[in-house]
Amino acid sequence: MIRTQVAIVGAGPAGLMLAHLLHRAGVGCIVLESQARGYIEGRVRAGVLEQGTVDLMKASGVGERLGREGLVHHGIELRFDGRAHRIDLAHLTGGRSITVYGQHEVIKDLVQARLAAGGELRFECSDVAVHDLDTRHPRVTFTHDSQRREIACDAVAGCDGSHGICRPAIPRSGLAIHERAYPFAWLGILARAAPSRQELVYAHHERGFALFSMRSPQLTRLYLQVAPDEQPTAWPDERIWDELDARFEGGDGWRPARGPIVEKSVTGMRSLVVEPMRHGRLFLAGDAAHIVPPTGAKGLNLAMADVRVLAPALASFCATGDEQALDAYSATCLKRVWRAEHFSWWMTALLHRFPEGDSFQRRLQHAQLEYVVSSPAAGASLAENYVGLPFDSATA
Repeated sequence: MIRTQVAIVGAGPAGLMLAHLLHRAGVGCIVLESQARGYIEGRVRAGVLEQGTVDLMKASGVGERLGREGLVHHGIELRFDGRAHRIDLAHLTGGRSITVYGQHEVIKDLVQARLAAGGELRFECSDVAVHDLDTRHPRVTFTHDSQRREIACDAVAGCDGSHGICRPAIPRSGLAIHERAYPFAWLGILARAAPSRQELVYAHHERGFALFSMRSPQLTRLYLQVAPDEQPTAWPDERIWDELDARFEGGDGWRPARGPIVEKSVTGMRSLVVEPMRHGRLFLAGDAAHIVPPTGAKGLNLAMADVRVLAPALASFCATGDEQALDAYSATCLKRVWRAEHFSWWMTALLHRFPEGDSFQRRLQHAQLEYVVSSPAAGASLAENYVGLPFDSATA
């Protein structure tokens, strides 16, 4: 039997940042991860960090490389009707910005911090299960190095994503699940090409949505709206580049720089929120509790916001036995979650071509796009949600 104060299931952004914050607060924890270290450090996923996420990483001592290598962006670009329009994020939000820094880079920094601090982080754990969640002494069992093991703890943090074991461990009668599936997907590519634009470009086009992003000065990340059942094999490289050129047409002659495509995948899009984010001594965080379509770049940032609330609540409980902050955890996080869900839905509905859409819906999209780029108030609303509301706001 292994004893710790908090058992954390999942070594994604939520689980690793939670472990880091708990360590700084003097709380013992163990992190269990089903995948190998190389896998989680190499998987390219989200890459846009809100101002609050950047501030949290720097304030907690894991932002040195982020500050050195992260690409700070002060605006984004919207393209529609063959025209380009810049949204000045910094101007509209009093100086706040976003930083492009890949999720796998965040993972690397947090893993390194955990190991440097002597923290217990176990990779390649299988058959993980949680037990006795309704009691004061929950347990986690797992197999590691071919041995079955058991952790006794005071609380369990379910940070194992949308397909993990923690959320299904909650009785269905104890959860309300709110979900929406979208009738399209994103074909994403990673190209070995220097970014040909300094900021992200969101394109609304009659052929479908497109997004230009980047992961580093050497890697470009691009997306195309496709059918939800589309296969990557249906998209040879030349077809992808030609389609990107068509959808990004903006009257200025700009096109994404081409290069070898080193990764190609199709990702479905959905929204999901479970309420509450707690069951007994189990606390859900990150994708285990909520999913957003990637249009608004909120997934990783919501995970960080969750554990920023959860860590001090667990620290207070472990130090004093007071559960007041833990009792407020779910409601506090859900305020921010629903704001981010709305913004992600709104961005998705604004920019994508819906297969069932008629001329009325398309004209509504066009009217909203024109309003966003012509009204300072509408632009400011997009900007403040995109850079992320401050953690100390009413929705934090």
